[in-house]
Amino acid sequence: MIEDTRPLEDVQGRRDERGIDIDQAGVRDLRYPITVLDRARGEQQTVARLSMSVGLPYRFKGTHMSRFVEVIEAHRGEVTMRTLPAILRELRERLDAESARVEAKFPYFLEREAPVSGRKALLDYDCFFLGESIGPDEGFVLGVSVPVTSLCPCSKAISDYGAHNQRGYVNIEVRPRRAVGEEPELVWIEELVEVGERSGSAPVYPLLKRPDERHVTMQAYDNPVFVEDIVRNVAEELRGDARISWFRVEAVNQESIHNHNAFAEIGWTRPE
Repeated sequence: MIEDTRPLEDVQGRRDERGIDIDQAGVRDLRYPITVLDRARGEQQTVARLSMSVGLPYRFKGTHMSRFVEVIEAHRGEVTMRTLPAILRELRERLDAESARVEAKFPYFLEREAPVSGRKALLDYDCFFLGESIGPDEGFVLGVSVPVTSLCPCSKAISDYGAHNQRGYVNIEVRPRRAVGEEPELVWIEELVEVGERSGSAPVYPLLKRPDERHVTMQAYDNPVFVEDIVRNVAEELRGDARISWFRVEAVNQESIHNHNAFAEIGWTRPE
């Protein structure tokens, strides 16, 4: 086969005559190894599902999909609040775009110690980073889903024996404060996990022996909460954290006595 050395046409760069801007065009569900910040160990390796996009001006037929992967590879997969501003800027520059968006969803592992036996094991938490850049504005969001045990206060109050309890999830999203030209304030994943775990009736553990199970069962019984209590508990803590400019918290209980879930949600923006 004879190699054709003639320049190849840039089809994506052709002019489109319809005059319609596209809000987002890019790649979705790109699995890629990334490095995130770990409060105890400095860094943690994980695998993310990445979605990256830019706003496509009306004059271009298409965006250059390969450049999204090139930008992530250039950062060796480090996706943190520290690197997201640079990644967004590079996407906009490389793709001649007015806006860019990057979302990374990944499991994050923390060592958890059983409350009585002290046995240790790893527990996974679903997390995400989201970065958006539109014109002069940039926004960054950190999200964590925290499993908890919740025990129903009503069930405890009206029952002769026990109370219904279940696993719930506390989904926390925060936007750290950010001075102009500066990196966003650092909020650790671990901090949001701890806030979520304190909001429920009891934490969830990856490994429990019988004395631990007894302890957790009684702890939950002594700390009954509705989903409404859970989101208020989280909101109270996050409002008091000066690093956070905006948050959204959702509590979802996988009800043990119903075939549906219960939920509550609070959103809040810090006053200027």
